[in-house]
Amino acid sequence: MRVLLVEDSDRLAALLAEGLRRAGWQAEAVGTLEEAEAAVATGDYDAVVLDRGLPDGDGLDLVRGLRNRPGAPPVLVMTARGTVEEVCQGLDLGADDYIVKPVSLAELISRLNAAQRRGPRGVAPIGLGALSFDPLTRGLTVSGAPFDPPPRERSLLEALIRAAPRPVAKQTLENRLAGLDRALQPNAVEVCVHRLRARLSAAGSGVVVQTVRGVGYRLAAGADGGEAG
Repeated sequence: MRVLLVEDSDRLAALLAEGLRRAGWQAEAVGTLEEAEAAVATGDYDAVVLDRGLPDGDGLDLVRGLRNRPGAPPVLVMTARGTVEEVCQGLDLGADDYIVKPVSLAELISRLNAAQRRGPRGVAPIGLGALSFDPLTRGLTVSGAPFDPPPRERSLLEALIRAAPRPVAKQTLENRLAGLDRALQPNAVEVCVHRLRARLSAAGSGVVVQTVRGVGYRLAAGADGGEAG
């Protein structure tokens, strides 16, 4: 499971990220509202843990932007602003949970697990070609039959199908792989994409992974995986 930590304290973000990783979550941290908005644009996080007091604005601005987006990840506000009015404001604007600092790592993990069980908002299976992905179960099928690539390829494919038809930056894909295995080779993304292309073709998925020059990769319906853009 992937969580985005939006926290401007580098020390706290590092402590939380390490604790979440030990609990089985892939944690990525950003420190500003602008970085958070860019990170959630691909929509491939399972949850967002969000501070309110960010250098460039109130974290609730991100909540406003996500509350009506289909498939948006659950947002847990974690902040020192804990008056009754502030808690109600956060929940009324669309936060899925509101946690007042200080909070134990065990409680945060429990709340994340509960939010994950509730799943994304208004989510529906995503289909492209003969390939289908269910964000709630994380199941992949091709023409109705289970499609179960190895963990690295599955992680990249999830990011690509959630973002399709938009491209996903190579660095974003590299970060996903790093969450699975920190001892990555420099060409890990290219190797994984090559293997995923072969596996999708062999399964008759009707989709290809296209290279978008200067950006990264995208998933598209088609018969070959050439360059795009």
